[in-house]
Amino acid sequence: MRFRPCIDIHNGKVKQIVGGSLAEQAGVSVAKENFVSEQDGGFFGALYREKGLAGGHIILLNPAGTEAYTADLAQAKLALKAFPGGFQIGGGVNGENAASLLALGATHVIVTSWLFDGGKLSQKRLEALVSAIGREHLVLDFSCRRKGEAFYVVTDRWQTYTDLTVTPELLLAFEDACDEYLIHGVDREGTGAGMDEELLEVLREYRSRGGRNPVTYAGGIGSIEDLRRFRRLTEGMVDVTIGSALDLFGGEVALEDVMRETM
Repeated sequence: MRFRPCIDIHNGKVKQIVGGSLAEQAGVSVAKENFVSEQDGGFFGALYREKGLAGGHIILLNPAGTEAYTADLAQAKLALKAFPGGFQIGGGVNGENAASLLALGATHVIVTSWLFDGGKLSQKRLEALVSAIGREHLVLDFSCRRKGEAFYVVTDRWQTYTDLTVTPELLLAFEDACDEYLIHGVDREGTGAGMDEELLEVLREYRSRGGRNPVTYAGGIGSIEDLRRFRRLTEGMVDVTIGSALDLFGGEVALEDVMRETM
């Protein structure tokens, strides 16, 4: 079990938002914000480098091709320059820009939406991306929301349901096409109200059945007690990231305490 730090960037600012709250209003991207940092991406990159916290995620929350996305990318570049090889990067990643994002110093690209066409995962796009950058540089983001009894992968900044459900079988089926998985429990993301324990059971089962790819979970961890319960429920086989609850982002969970629990 490793702690994976995050840098979420929206409208050119490092911030934490409530999962699933992203929307467009009069052509402007808005979200329910938990925290907006006065520090830039370079500050957080340098901090995570100093703490030895590699393998974190930079997530660009604006749509690719917009001015706001360009501002997000500028912040991401500051973080990557401060900690070369320390981050994966996601948000707006597609077959055309994946290699260029890796060239900025990211170890992996994190991809969801571009891989889907009409709500269905495009095997053709996935194969083309793996061919272009190699599976060793690809993280599949199967972030999901509950609908009925299942967890459905959601795309387009977590607004659109696909026909894909997150199960141990799904993760086993795609592990030859990627190096890692990132799973946001979107309904819990940014709430600090506790993780989705049924989703954690899916991830634990994947690993216990011999799944070899690292899996990182995000969503709802709000205390050190939650973190300890997370370790018990996943038997230490799943990595974790914490956003809004962390003291770096205005929360009450101290980074140093998280590091003691996970290192």
